[in-house]
Amino acid sequence: MPDYLDDLRFAHVLADAADAATTDRFKALDLKVETKPDMTPVSEADKAAEELIRRHLQRARPRDAILGEEYGVEGTGPRRWVIDPIDGTKNYVRGVPVWATLIALMEAGEGGYQPVVGVVSAPALGRRWWAAKGHGAFTGRSLTKATRLQVSRVSELADASFAYSSLGGWEEQGRLDGFLDLGRKVWRTRAYGDFWPYMMVAEGSVDLCAEPELSLWDMAANAVIVTEAGGTFTGLDGRPGPHSGNAAASNGLLHDELLGYLNGRY
Repeated sequence: MPDYLDDLRFAHVLADAADAATTDRFKALDLKVETKPDMTPVSEADKAAEELIRRHLQRARPRDAILGEEYGVEGTGPRRWVIDPIDGTKNYVRGVPVWATLIALMEAGEGGYQPVVGVVSAPALGRRWWAAKGHGAFTGRSLTKATRLQVSRVSELADASFAYSSLGGWEEQGRLDGFLDLGRKVWRTRAYGDFWPYMMVAEGSVDLCAEPELSLWDMAANAVIVTEAGGTFTGLDGRPGPHSGNAAASNGLLHDELLGYLNGRY
């Protein structure tokens, strides 16, 4: 099995470059923000960070394909880098420090492309998380100054902490009642938002999280980090990996109950 460690080191180089670009424009008074056709915001920093990552990839990994939130797919082949230049743009443009660059490498295999490397870098929080398939998940300031991640061992919903991004989307999918029932069942709920709940699941500080509507670039890096930390990452349909257009992540012990509530089976 490939060890992916060279790709992981390169993903850190990409994250370093993106961090420098996004941090430089964070809270800038002249930051330009536009509205995309789907009515979500995009800033000049989103575009600049993705362009920067693409240039690095084109030079160092010219055979690999690229899928980015802002500029779509480029190239073909069995390896594809998946980029969200700023996950949490709404936070970014309002000066809220909960945003990150998400970088994943996906490789073709049985069942389609699967993430094998993931880096989530949140410079305004001073945090970074990463994983490579078969090598575990870590957090720290660098590859040599890192702590291994491990999901929690909480096995009862009454003792569990459940994180999410917002209430939006659950009602449109007819899942709001199950979502609220789950919230009543667990020990604690918090809407940390975006990438952060998944990283907390990987760290063991949160036990389960879910979102009703996502894109591949929102999930690919998170998925490999959660699973390499010993957790479970699926769609709300139970399909493993980041391909369902939504996500449910947990320490594994509570995953069936998480899906049960969100699919109205309880």
